[in-house]
Amino acid sequence: MAYVRAAEREEQIVAAAIRVLSEVGVPGTTLRAVAAEAGVPLGTLHYGFPSKDKLFRAVIATVIRDISDALAAGLELDRGVEHALRQGVTSFWSTLVEGGVGLQLMEYELAAYSLRSEPEGGLARLQFERCGSDVTEFCEQAARAAGERCAVGFDTLGRIALAQVDGLILQYVARPDPVRARRDLDHALDMLVLFAVPRPVPHGATERSR
Repeated sequence: MAYVRAAEREEQIVAAAIRVLSEVGVPGTTLRAVAAEAGVPLGTLHYGFPSKDKLFRAVIATVIRDISDALAAGLELDRGVEHALRQGVTSFWSTLVEGGVGLQLMEYELAAYSLRSEPEGGLARLQFERCGSDVTEFCEQAARAAGERCAVGFDTLGRIALAQVDGLILQYVARPDPVRARRDLDHALDMLVLFAVPRPVPHGATERSR
């Protein structure tokens, strides 16, 4: 058997875990099933991930990274907050939502698992805070690059954007209607832009949103 570096093996196992979780959900996922999917001995999996909790944490970290990459893909920050919001959220939707509802259902199941099994819902808190902060950061960067400010704080904008998109994802998971979902997503983005009111910073003023 060819030698595989530990980091590559862990990535292979996490990718297999995501496939298993997306197919059978959290309750049906076992370390043995993940090892079989990854094509590695169970002992090899146990060496890197001795418990499901550790494996699930690695899955969430990978999912968060994939969401960050999808949001940032091709962002043109110098075109302002509205453009960044529409481009980032639409890119995420195209890449990670329309690509299959299993992944989205897995994320919600892991969040629920965390809220029930961990003190203060560690995994869920990490997932939602990081996703919200990604939106916060690229909107703030876009405002700075385009010389704009918003009527609300960027952290508030990030949390509200996440809440809107998550609600639409749940509806899409329950009823995968791509046409309706895209229309609703466009309306949600319209509302976010109206909420943010991005506008040029007056000459001599600071870029910080009030």
